[in-house]
Amino acid sequence: MSYPSAYISYLVEFNGTRDFFECHELLEEYWKEHPDDPRASIWVGLIQLAVGQYHERRGNEKGAVKMYEKALEKLHQQSLDELGLNGSDVIAELSRHYGYLSRGERTPYQEMTLKVTDPDLEQRCMQLCNKLNVQWGSISPMDDAALIHRHKLRDRSEVIAERAAAAETKKRNRPVQ
Repeated sequence: MSYPSAYISYLVEFNGTRDFFECHELLEEYWKEHPDDPRASIWVGLIQLAVGQYHERRGNEKGAVKMYEKALEKLHQQSLDELGLNGSDVIAELSRHYGYLSRGERTPYQEMTLKVTDPDLEQRCMQLCNKLNVQWGSISPMDDAALIHRHKLRDRSEVIAERAAAAETKKRNRPVQ
């Protein structure tokens, strides 16, 4: 089966670098560029899963619960199986994380691992991990603030400029009263 390169990169970030913020960025860009993709809902579910992991790792249980709940609505065993993953394991692990967080149970953070069942997909992921010099199945370096708190440390000047331009356009296009 042919997989989008953004999806392969997502898996490498998810299971290798543990950069869940980057996972979100990669698949969101792909999803937005392919609005008619029949797997759009699955991509969104995987984005939400990564964002949930990002929040959980940072100790934002409320944010994680919200994202996990949304991901559980979109991700299904069969569709994950079709993407070369062990869908039942992904759903079970996601449900477990959602369950203990939604019940308010505090447990030490443990990241999820997306189990790849397609040998060709796994090989492509491993090759990319080797190229990036990262280990598949690694554990988050919890002392790496740039990874753990990435959304706070990124350069948002481009996003702010785009929002300001959109607001100005909207203001100019308002009818005069």
